[in-house]
Amino acid sequence: MSAKDKAGHAAEKAQGKAQVAKGHVTGDPEERSRGRAKQAKSDVKQAGEKVKDSAKKATHEAKGAGGKIKDATTRRRGAS
Repeated sequence: MSAKDKAGHAAEKAQGKAQVAKGHVTGDPEERSRGRAKQAKSDVKQAGEKVKDSAKKATHEAKGAGGKIKDATTRRRGAS
């Protein structure tokens, strides 16, 4: 996840928290609900970014492991 994405999601979550607080102060349950929805939306986006990052990391590690396996089999063949 890029720093720009992280900052954007954190800002969206902060806006949601502010909306919830405003709803508490004004006694407006709809405002609280909109704030909670904004927070949930931010959490889902963050989770999606984490999944994407994990997939990239796993792909990168798998590519690296593939090279190590190839090197090991090449060395074994050369030793025979």
